Amino acid sequence: MEPIIINDYCFKRVYFWMQYASGDLNFTEIAIDVYYPKNRQANGLVMFSHGFLIGPDLLYFPKRLLAGIFDKEKEPLFDNYPSNYYNYTSAIVEKNWAMAFVTSTHEQSQFIPTTDFGGNPRVGQEAFMAASYLICFGATSTFYDANRSKLFQFMNSNNVIFAGHSVGGAHAQAAATGFDNLQAIGEKTNKRFDPIVYDRIIFPRATGKLSTWGGESRANPVGLVQLSPVDMNNPLFSGMEPYRQKLATIPIPNLMIVGQCDCASLDSSQPPAWSSDPSVVTEYSQMAPVGSDSWAVVANVENGSHCGYLTAPSSLCSLADSDSQCKRCPGKETYQPVGKETEFTAKLFKEFTDIYPANSGFTGTRQDWLGSSFLKWINRQNPIDTSINLVQFSGGEYVYHV
Repeated sequence: MEPIIINDYCFKRVYFWMQYASGDLNFTEIAIDVYYPKNRQANGLVMFSHGFLIGPDLLYFPKRLLAGIFDKEKEPLFDNYPSNYYNYTSAIVEKNWAMAFVTSTHEQSQFIPTTDFGGNPRVGQEAFMAASYLICFGATSTFYDANRSKLFQFMNSNNVIFAGHSVGGAHAQAAATGFDNLQAIGEKTNKRFDPIVYDRIIFPRATGKLSTWGGESRANPVGLVQLSPVDMNNPLFSGMEPYRQKLATIPIPNLMIVGQCDCASLDSSQPPAWSSDPSVVTEYSQMAPVGSDSWAVVANVENGSHCGYLTAPSSLCSLADSDSQCKRCPGKETYQPVGKETEFTAKLFKEFTDIYPANSGFTGTRQDWLGSSFLKWINRQNPIDTSINLVQFSGGEYVYHV
């Protein structure tokens, strides 16, 4: 299918199979919704990791096998469109960026291979591979056809802001550490990462290993945005803490947003995303140890919920904000999808991408980041052109950093 073009932006679905490393019997299917400039001169890419549900069909594996046998172009992940819930693409038009939304199927448990509970760095590896694929081959699934791939390449650089919501926010943390760290930490934790891409037929064609693509064809993380990240202490998957510890040493803009009334992120997550109690170990404290030079910052949305960021309602996500599950803000009206918190999120991505020069990562020191136009915009009770308020931290600021 040729791309759909609306207002000088193209939309395309890309899908492929991925093997995590040569000799590794673990495969997953990747589905990407990508929006890119019609002129194919994108200055950067926002790669957004889908949260809460990864492919709703429990018969996924037998159906995939049958589709391969009969060589049918079945829609990947059975019509699960990741951009439906997170379509902030209006935010990237002004700076001529591209934005992609990735989801996949991977074994989180033996009986429910399609649901993601966190704690699995494989998903961050998948997001990194997805971004690298778009950089190298563009918005096409036919990577084996060099002439066709060239027609669909759309990036001026390999600069990527990794982002995500809920479990996707935690997985974006792994992707943002970059290829070398994904390889090094994966080697130590038995999650080897040097992926190979296959097309979706019974006798598939394959790319070379990602390490052979060349640095210019691999994603270069230049930023991280986490919306209410949720994680899980999962010994089966080795956990995400090593990646957060590595992020504490990486000089890229690193933003976490949490909601004041978000029980999933602040209570159920293991560890919680953020806590005002310095004695509590959190995702944030692992990324920004006291006394470190971490670039991580956090902001807290007043009456913010877990699902208020969404651009479409999700019955599964809404369970996290139900009265039976969350007692954090009794009697308060928290934000619902497609509302004020959604509008704030789109504005957030616009302001965040505005700090990057064309075809470049952030140019400046940690102090430049802390004094950037983005942090000046968000470090106030009511960020400009939004209808939400932020919670003030004990130091009087609306953004916290070590």
